[in-house]
Amino acid sequence: MSKKAKKKVEEMLEEAIISKEDQLFNIPENWEWTKLGSIAEVVGGGTPKSNVKEYYDDGNIPWITPADLSGYNNMYINEGKRNITQLGLEKSSARLLPTNTVLLSSRAPIGYVVIAANEVSTNQGFKNFLPSAAIYPQFLYWYLKNSKAYLESMASGSTFKEISGSRCKNISFPLPPLNEQKRIADKVKLLLNKIEEAKQLIEEAKKTFELRRAAILDKAFSGELTARWRAQNNIEFNRVEYEIRELVSELNQGWSPKCESYPSVDNAKWGVIKTTAIQHMHFIEEENKQLPDTLEPKEQHELRAGDILITRAGPRIRVGVCCMIKQVRPKLLLCDKAYRIRANMERVLPEFLELALNTPTVIKKLNEMKTGISDSGVNLTQKGFLAIKLSVPSIEEQGEIIRIVNILFEKEARSLRSLESLEAIDTLKQAVLSKAFRGELGTNDPSEVSAIELLKEVLQEHAK
Repeated sequence: MSKKAKKKVEEMLEEAIISKEDQLFNIPENWEWTKLGSIAEVVGGGTPKSNVKEYYDDGNIPWITPADLSGYNNMYINEGKRNITQLGLEKSSARLLPTNTVLLSSRAPIGYVVIAANEVSTNQGFKNFLPSAAIYPQFLYWYLKNSKAYLESMASGSTFKEISGSRCKNISFPLPPLNEQKRIADKVKLLLNKIEEAKQLIEEAKKTFELRRAAILDKAFSGELTARWRAQNNIEFNRVEYEIRELVSELNQGWSPKCESYPSVDNAKWGVIKTTAIQHMHFIEEENKQLPDTLEPKEQHELRAGDILITRAGPRIRVGVCCMIKQVRPKLLLCDKAYRIRANMERVLPEFLELALNTPTVIKKLNEMKTGISDSGVNLTQKGFLAIKLSVPSIEEQGEIIRIVNILFEKEARSLRSLESLEAIDTLKQAVLSKAFRGELGTNDPSEVSAIELLKEVLQEHAK
């Protein structure tokens, strides 16, 4: 190498390396912080004029836009929704990008990342990193995927934020030896696959929890759960069929005034619950809106422990949802999109009525009687609801059913809570990626040729 070329490489190296004070985090000694544009060529994309058919019709060059990546979860991409022709490519600023180019959406939005599985082109919403002898594509893919906040911080613009080509060249990049990049990419893929498998197991467990809960309720109302109790107490199986109207002492709907946009968190301030406060067998009092000080509360709608609530209007999936209030803060009012039921205690315990209204049989009946022209807005009529028939045992057996069901539900809830400790999936993924780019996955080999030598080789090629 000539002295002139050697000097040029030294100058390029000095410019490529990021100073200690500007490094984003600590990395192993055999790695090197560098500017991404020093080791990979950054190119943009373009859009052929949309009104020229010859640029698009019968085109065979894949043309990728950020919209193609919305909801796209694969690492590699081979085509978008549209192709362009060779003429369209030549008559625009779009480039034909080789296989293994890493595509980064640089606006609207920033941070989508994929690798080209074959030759592709992109519109101007991308900055693309051409294949480089210094970068394993999958390593760069994971690094950019993990750097969304950092990339967004580099964007500028008033109408919409965008990362310019010059700023993309200055992206700080922790460069390991090439073999280490491959090992890290392989281990990241392995670990994230395991995390995804755990996530699927959790989702399956949740589904089976709902099925088991339904099975418990079925057994409760068929008499199976209390068969031993009846035998021990010499009690015959007996059920009386009532319409719901015969089991309630009071049924009304609430009030929905124009409330503040924020919840009432002060027990001295009145609030009106939202329908989202009512979940299947679970009440969330924080789901409310504060009543303005200018309005007088309708205190007849104040909620109290023992009230059974059921949603009567709203989206189809949310109508017919029922829970009993076990405890509640003062000054919380019922909204008009829900019924409040108070049980006729001579015939039915509130807790038993809550269980009955959450059985698969009753839920099916509720679904059949919902009326409305679209799934976004249906109603549950009071007349139809009150006519639903329930088979009711004695008050004494109701109490035993409630006791057994609560024990079984708590056992299921404990199992679910143990699974939910694994549910911080995004946090786990973030932890894996964070460790990966700090050299903390146990894959680094300090005896390998250091990244600085790799960087020098690439710069020498550039200097020729």
